[in-house]
Amino acid sequence: MRLNSASSLVLLLKLSHLAIVAALADGEEFTFNGFSAANLSLDGMAAVAPGGLLMLTNGSTVMKGHASYPTPLRFHCSRDGRSAAVMSFSTAFVFAIVGQYADVSSQGMAFFISPSKNLPTALPGHFLGLVNAGDNGNASNHLFIVELDTVLNGEFQDIDDNHVGVDINSLTSIEAATAGYYDDEDMGLFRNLSLISRKAMQVWIDYDGLTMELNVTMAPVEITKPKKPLISTIVNLSAVVTEPAYVGFSSSTGIIFSHHYVLGWSFKMNGTAPPLNISILPALPLMISKRRSQVLVIVLPIVSLVLVLASAAMAIAVAKQRAKFAELREDWEVPFGPHRFSYKDLFYATEGFKESRLLGMGGFGKVYMGMLPKSKMMVAVKRISHESRQGMKEFVAEVVSLGRLRHRNVVQLLGYCRRKGELLLVYDYMPMGSLDKYLYDQDKPTLEWVQRFQIIKGIASGLLYLHEDWEKVVIHRDIKATTYCSMLR
Repeated sequence: MRLNSASSLVLLLKLSHLAIVAALADGEEFTFNGFSAANLSLDGMAAVAPGGLLMLTNGSTVMKGHASYPTPLRFHCSRDGRSAAVMSFSTAFVFAIVGQYADVSSQGMAFFISPSKNLPTALPGHFLGLVNAGDNGNASNHLFIVELDTVLNGEFQDIDDNHVGVDINSLTSIEAATAGYYDDEDMGLFRNLSLISRKAMQVWIDYDGLTMELNVTMAPVEITKPKKPLISTIVNLSAVVTEPAYVGFSSSTGIIFSHHYVLGWSFKMNGTAPPLNISILPALPLMISKRRSQVLVIVLPIVSLVLVLASAAMAIAVAKQRAKFAELREDWEVPFGPHRFSYKDLFYATEGFKESRLLGMGGFGKVYMGMLPKSKMMVAVKRISHESRQGMKEFVAEVVSLGRLRHRNVVQLLGYCRRKGELLLVYDYMPMGSLDKYLYDQDKPTLEWVQRFQIIKGIASGLLYLHEDWEKVVIHRDIKATTYCSMLR
């Protein structure tokens, strides 16, 4: 049979893609039938028990745990120096959630792909050790998550308190389904599974890099992988998964503790994850069932509501804090970086531009005394209003240029900061104050003519430097006594 040219080209491109993928994915595979000798990266509560069980949580309350494969994986194939789509990958793991109570769970657990192994800024509790109130939903998280959630949380629009969800950069799922499986032995009938049943279950996650199809399947540990997945959706992970990235598990606890276990784990890039040997997986510990008390029934909803309100208050506080110290930054300012001060530092240096810190004011704005929080250096900060963007680039360039002035009679300009409608200039602080105080303040001693002549010569020396001696000509057109700092000793 002969192929036409178009078919031949398509076949050639597919074969070329598969060859590149196979070459790049070589060695990206591992299998752990128990974790006794496994090399994992662990943090928080995560630990490996003597019998080989991977414990993400250890019974402590309101804490988190992470367990990751220690080596980052390359998910993108790159051709001609350009990053291509995320390659296909597959993973399988056996897990169990063993709670303090038979019908109540603290929190769930999740499989994740992330730029970080330990997600240091993430919070425990209903954030599952993956995000926090301020960055939930932020695209810069670069998080792919498959969650096994055991709490109904309205903040994340959960469908129920026993579901599997696919999350991107957020704990609000893009696709979710009640935990369960389609029974191949009973004509594909759906059967519910309780994530907090204290029984081992297996999860399979398969992603096709070409079609961008993601399938999530689960079943009791003794049942082979069902033909029909629990969740099947299309998701483009190219902009989500970084290059390289870490794979692992995360969990956390709330006020009620649960043990989150992983018994076995396999992973493969561009292929099906190797099957786990169920017969040699470590055994789950025995757990004595406790009846849920009436107090728990009353207290749990109240505490959950308090946690939700606290999270909302924290998110609002973070947003207000960011708005309070927001700055105006543009690409053209990058070369001026070393001369830029943060508004937050200047705010705290001047105690919020308190009136008691005011040194003086003029036509261009007010000047405040401040102490930089890190270096403890005394500075003078001038606040200037600027509603127009026109000419700002040139003006800032001149400001930075003036920072190179070096003369004993010229106050050193240290740098600047920009906010919406405001420009702040930072100078050396002159503790002796301005000249006008020594000329007109009745409480100050009258200056002798020798002192006055010395001051005049110093001013003239500074003006000569600005007008003629420096590499650029700087014209000072606002000469007055308040402009000059006292040179008295």
